[in-house]
Amino acid sequence: MATETIGAIDIVAWFVYLFSAVMFVVGLHYMNSPKTARKGNMISAFGMVVAVLMAFIVLFAKGFISTVAVVILVVGIAIGAIAGVVSAKKVKMTDMPQLVSVFNTVGGGAAALVALNDILTKAETPDIVVLITAGLGVVIGSVTFTGSLVAAGKLQGLKFMRKLTLPAKGVWNVVFIALTLIAFVMLCVQPEQRLLWSVLATVFALCYGLVFVIPIGGADMPVVISVLNACTGTAVAMSGLAIDNVALIVAGALVGSAGVTLSILMAQAMNRPLLSVLAGGFGGGSSAAGDAEGPEGTMKETTADDVAVQLVYAEKVIFVPGFGLAQAQAQRELADLGELLKGHGVEVSYAIHPVAGRMPGHMNVLLAEANVPYEELVDLDDINPQFSSANVALVVGANDVTNPAARRPGTPVSGMPILDVDMAQNVVVMKRGRGKGYAGIENELYFKDNSQMLFGDAKAGLQAVIAAVKELIA
Repeated sequence: MATETIGAIDIVAWFVYLFSAVMFVVGLHYMNSPKTARKGNMISAFGMVVAVLMAFIVLFAKGFISTVAVVILVVGIAIGAIAGVVSAKKVKMTDMPQLVSVFNTVGGGAAALVALNDILTKAETPDIVVLITAGLGVVIGSVTFTGSLVAAGKLQGLKFMRKLTLPAKGVWNVVFIALTLIAFVMLCVQPEQRLLWSVLATVFALCYGLVFVIPIGGADMPVVISVLNACTGTAVAMSGLAIDNVALIVAGALVGSAGVTLSILMAQAMNRPLLSVLAGGFGGGSSAAGDAEGPEGTMKETTADDVAVQLVYAEKVIFVPGFGLAQAQAQRELADLGELLKGHGVEVSYAIHPVAGRMPGHMNVLLAEANVPYEELVDLDDINPQFSSANVALVVGANDVTNPAARRPGTPVSGMPILDVDMAQNVVVMKRGRGKGYAGIENELYFKDNSQMLFGDAKAGLQAVIAAVKELIA
């Protein structure tokens, strides 16, 4: 009777996990649009809660060896849940890329530990299928763990991370890839020595995660985040295959495939092969930037009152948001300015570059949070032909993605598709200071004859412009 009960529980669990997997798919579908992304998150979270509850039901139905282990498991889940809720509520939108990297770290590390446990705790020698799937989970999860830690440190701007360099990066990459592959193959060939080879594979993969991300510059971080996210999903899927859990398999496969697709699209948006990005070229440091000649001329400063006059008497205005907008938390002010101008009869659009900000979709998330209508968010290919007909292009905190230097060879941003902001009749750039972008070079846009600079905090600057606009249209 007990055996029949356990068999019935397994069948029920399989269908419940399948239901959870369906929830993941539905949630991912809703994330296609900023309008429904929040609903998608809720649906996916519900699916995960169901899967976790089912796992506990199976655990108690089948019995467990150690009560202490169950207590530790529950405490760990509680700590993780509290940390997740607190971080999600308290972390600023500007720090969201770092949080995503930390989540990748946790996900990759957890997947590696699950796979490692499956290899080392089996009483009998694991078969080749388990060794391959679990071994891949260990390797990919370990690479993701250290790689995401480095990415989070770079995004946070930690001093020792900024100064961290890796001489002969290509050599180190090849060495640790080779060592990791050898250890993985030996794990499959000599399963009786699985403790030795799994530990070596883990150590080499952890080292490769470090040498993989260290050379990559800040400008490529959106792509790196996507790649590491794909690695997290793949590691989870491999671990799911190893322990025969359909929820983990589907969830991991969804995250992995979505991450790969997004990484390719992001690389295409920069007009560079994905392998070239991962090799650590663009935005890799100041040396490349130092070889390029800086633009000639001076930056012309303006005032909030002058900007307001230009906006009020314009027929068409294009807003160009960037990381500076996120840093100042000024998305609501920009949205308010847009509504104010539209009420005055001005046509307003938002130019969205696919790699603006510090993670994929950063600007879309910010502006959706400020209730900017989704139809007003226009991507690069569609907005570029419109700049020539715009009376004013208002750039708020965007730098490298507007740099005309990308149109000519010999610069760190050469070949990267940019927003053709300089084609507008008048350009106003709101910028905190005179610093350079991630690529480490001056932005030639700032020195153009039709460009003016409004220095200062973006939020305070937009508030001043809004006040001046209200006076003009009163």
